[in-house]
Amino acid sequence: MTTWLRDETPHDIFRFLREGDEGRHQTARVTADGAAWLTSAAGGRGTALTRWEARPASPAVLPCGTVFDVVNVDPVFGRRMLDRLWTEGPGSGPVAVHRGRMMLFAAPGTAQRLPALLDWEEWGEAVPRPLCHGVGDAVTVPPLAPSGTAGPRWLVAPDTRHPWLPGPEVVLWACVRAVRAASAADVRVSIFPPADPGANVYDVSRRR
Repeated sequence: MTTWLRDETPHDIFRFLREGDEGRHQTARVTADGAAWLTSAAGGRGTALTRWEARPASPAVLPCGTVFDVVNVDPVFGRRMLDRLWTEGPGSGPVAVHRGRMMLFAAPGTAQRLPALLDWEEWGEAVPRPLCHGVGDAVTVPPLAPSGTAGPRWLVAPDTRHPWLPGPEVVLWACVRAVRAASAADVRVSIFPPADPGANVYDVSRRR
């Protein structure tokens, strides 16, 4: 399993992230603090740091369940969830896309609890079934340095050592809001009753 960080910090590998961090706000770019948070998921004693130092623009595989869980969703539905989280809710944690799927980083324990909450709500096919990655799973995360390739990339990159992560209830709320938003978009409401196809129609545009 690929890891990025040993116990000794800081590392030169993060120097290019630190430079210019002050005053910078780029949601798709990892900061030095965000990188430190990501690497903490590896347990602190990595054996592949040399490989990572040689290829800082490559993705890595990190374990779930201790620092974060990941909710892997359909990209269209995921966009709707993000819209609800940012316009009506508390926002989101880090978010990435990989292989046509959207990965929402969530609080540890979310992967175990969320499926049961979705089943309880009985949304059926209205909510595309998410893939939940928790204890015992690992996910591919985008590289620290943007690579410009078609591989994994950040939509909302980690930028702090202690990012806020949504729990299962917040993710469920976003799912429910996304379903309602999609349903509302399909409804066309008119204040006028439907026209009678047999009724006479008069041109009143010239009446005074």
